[in-house]
Amino acid sequence: MLTPEQFFAFLAAAILITASPGPDNLMVLGFGVSRGRRQGMVFGLGCALGCLSHTLLAAVGISGLIAASPMAFGALKVAGGLYLLWLGVQALRSRGGAKVGTVAGPQLPLRALFAKGLFANAINPKVVLFFLSFLPQFVIADNGHVALQTVQLGLTFTLQAAVLFGALGYFSGSIGQWLQRRPGAPLWLDRIAGVIFIGLGLKLIAGR
Repeated sequence: MLTPEQFFAFLAAAILITASPGPDNLMVLGFGVSRGRRQGMVFGLGCALGCLSHTLLAAVGISGLIAASPMAFGALKVAGGLYLLWLGVQALRSRGGAKVGTVAGPQLPLRALFAKGLFANAINPKVVLFFLSFLPQFVIADNGHVALQTVQLGLTFTLQAAVLFGALGYFSGSIGQWLQRRPGAPLWLDRIAGVIFIGLGLKLIAGR
């Protein structure tokens, strides 16, 4: 099982990263604003559950690397740290220009909308790379059960994303109007996410 320190540190980072403006949550807002809160919530739930496939890949890959070669796992952590540093720099350089727009296209049934969010997240290679970069730093290899730790972390990320995306879909109208009135809000969310990414990246590279 995850230690309390492990769980709450990961949860705090995951919530802040999920809340920062990005394609998934802006799409959820777009669906909610243009088509209604149920559509936004269903699409957001699909996006969140798409993380389960990345969790499985990360659990198999990370545990396999540790079993095969601790040196290879160390190389993965360094590569992941560099990737997180790059994401952090990109977020800090962002001008906070993300906007909530309407989502064009025909009206889809809820089942198809859920599948669209699930599929869009599951096949996104950037999310695969993010999971392989983000999860290993919260895995304590000395505690054993690496795959189980990774699965628990992935499930935690998925559940908090489902809650946040569901809330975004439900309150999409109010949140969209608030963001449009405060164009500086996405900028500060990007700045917070950038600092988190850089801190996590440095921790991955410097930590043993």
